[in-house]
Amino acid sequence: MRSSVEIHDIGSRLSRVVFQSDALIEAPNWAPDGSHLMVNSDGIMYRLPLAGPPALQRIDTGFAVQCNNDHGISPDGATIAISDKCAFGKSAIYTVAATGGTPRLVTENLPSYWHGWSPDGARFAYCGIRDDVFDIYTIAAGGGAELRLTHGEGRNDGPDYSFDGEWIYFNSSRTGLMQIWRIRPDGTALQQVTGDDYGNWFAHPCPTNDRVILISYDPDVFDHPRDSQVRVRMMDMDGGNLETLFELFGGQGTMNSPNWSPNGDAFAFVRYQPA
Repeated sequence: MRSSVEIHDIGSRLSRVVFQSDALIEAPNWAPDGSHLMVNSDGIMYRLPLAGPPALQRIDTGFAVQCNNDHGISPDGATIAISDKCAFGKSAIYTVAATGGTPRLVTENLPSYWHGWSPDGARFAYCGIRDDVFDIYTIAAGGGAELRLTHGEGRNDGPDYSFDGEWIYFNSSRTGLMQIWRIRPDGTALQQVTGDDYGNWFAHPCPTNDRVILISYDPDVFDHPRDSQVRVRMMDMDGGNLETLFELFGGQGTMNSPNWSPNGDAFAFVRYQPA
């Protein structure tokens, strides 16, 4: 499959291609200064500048060369969070200087998959698998004790903070099909946000704090596979006005991690096409 990294403009409802490759490119994050996207490919992290000729620039992540698509850039742009399995054979969360360097371990309990950075840069939200149970956790960006927010009510995955820091959005199968939920960062006030006939994954709140984008699979699709026909949808923060923006061939890798532009007028994603 051919990877097409694209940007969708909310105002015009049009998408434009910024980079294409025969390599598998996944999960674009948008740098806070708007200068580049960060993606992963074959275990390596790359910058993709948005000005000048499109080309991937490798980020030095030291020994961590089996990075998956759960990664992101800190609100100040100085640090990146990655999820890598080189050291332990299971995914662990690390921080690395955005300019590159030696990874610093954040999560001692494994496997852990990074998904969101709090707006103040102080904490991470992530999916942790403990005794085969998928739950939502947070932890200080510098490491320490993890705070468990869910407790085995179905599979819980894909957490991301709202930009006012008031909510953590995540997907959960606790009612059957995977749906979007939200919870306060202290683990209170759990609310179901979507409740339709699709499998809904990877909700990403907008920096303007008025909308959320997500990926939706057909109801007979299990988990969040790649190479699937999916819908990219948008809704209000409370789940209202849920609409399909477009359909594409993708799924896993399309937008697993935070992907909004800094001012919230566009988002990045990956489409997969026959080579």
